[in-house]
Amino acid sequence: MNPLLSLRGLETRFPVRNAFGLRTGWVRAVDHVTLHVMAGETLGLVGESGCGKSSLAKTIIGINRPQAGEILFDGHDIAGLHAGERRAVARELQYVYQDPGASLDPRWKIGSLLEEPLKIHTALSPAERRRRVVEILRAVGLPEAHLERYPHEISGGQQRRVGLARILTLRPKLVILDEPTSGLDVSVQATVLKLFRELRDVFALTYLFVSHDLSVVRLMCERVAVMYLGRVVEVGPTAQVFDAPRHPYTRALLSALPRIGGRRVTDDLKVAGEPPSPTDLPQGCRFRPRCPLAAERCAAEEPALGTEPHAAACHFA
Repeated sequence: MNPLLSLRGLETRFPVRNAFGLRTGWVRAVDHVTLHVMAGETLGLVGESGCGKSSLAKTIIGINRPQAGEILFDGHDIAGLHAGERRAVARELQYVYQDPGASLDPRWKIGSLLEEPLKIHTALSPAERRRRVVEILRAVGLPEAHLERYPHEISGGQQRRVGLARILTLRPKLVILDEPTSGLDVSVQATVLKLFRELRDVFALTYLFVSHDLSVVRLMCERVAVMYLGRVVEVGPTAQVFDAPRHPYTRALLSALPRIGGRRVTDDLKVAGEPPSPTDLPQGCRFRPRCPLAAERCAAEEPALGTEPHAAACHFA
């Protein structure tokens, strides 16, 4: 079975400029990432803030343009497509923004916001557009009366539902969820996560679930990929990664989870300091300056990710 989405050696860099506008370096936000997502699964993408999760997601969707590598979606390379060419892909590959309120035009009623993608991407009649909008709005658990409201008149959880409804009107195959539970109360989080699972079954969706909340990722995802400074350092089935992490960085992340029954999910692994500057990455393994297991080989040779189903980019994994 071929993956729905395959990333091969994907690289996205941003220039660093001085006060005179001259380029002085590069930020390698996404650095030679190879990853795949199978149809129907939910793949979690985790890591510290600034590790490149959102940059990778925005590169896949086309907001960021990659400098190298391939993005194979449903067997077709979409990495180099221009804006007009990506329109055909946009119907099947959708992105749910981290801040749903900012992605909804405050001057438009919710009904107009939901109908706009159908006007752009389909040839449906006004009556057919209205029927689909009402159908999708009910599917995400909102009443038809909300079509006459403005975004500021509904709660943050309801805004997330509207944002999800907006992309579901096009019947996509893959949905990228960028921090979909951030800023929500715990009770609202549970409701939204249940909705994600129900919609995946009803609409045959595939999710790329970008989050820093490890407990949510463990609940929602079949597989998980861990990023550090632009690279995937571990990937595998969620249960294996959480119960037997192979990379020291993954172990450090999991050791920060709250205690369960008087013990931590994994052993405590202490890491020192902050991540190095993305404009001045260390030689060899980029986690080496913070890793308690670092050796001479780590400074001389950058470890490869290895082979799945459970792979880690560590010489001692």
